[in-house]
Amino acid sequence: MIYCVVPAELADQLFDKLSTYYREDPNVEVIVDRRKGDRRERGSTGGGKREIRDRRRRRLPGSFLRVEAA
Repeated sequence: MIYCVVPAELADQLFDKLSTYYREDPNVEVIVDRRKGDRRERGSTGGGKREIRDRRRRRLPGSFLRVEAA
């Protein structure tokens, strides 16, 4: 799916024209951008549901035999 995003300020001028132009293409959807502000503002928690964790693979729990170098 391809989204043709029209800025809210230009929606009155472009939305109908682009919708008509892409009407025959089932892979294109014309939408209006209705966001009011930037989601990544300084100090924003971004919803507060983000989990910060180490990306490296954890070691297996337990103890292991020591391997001597040859």
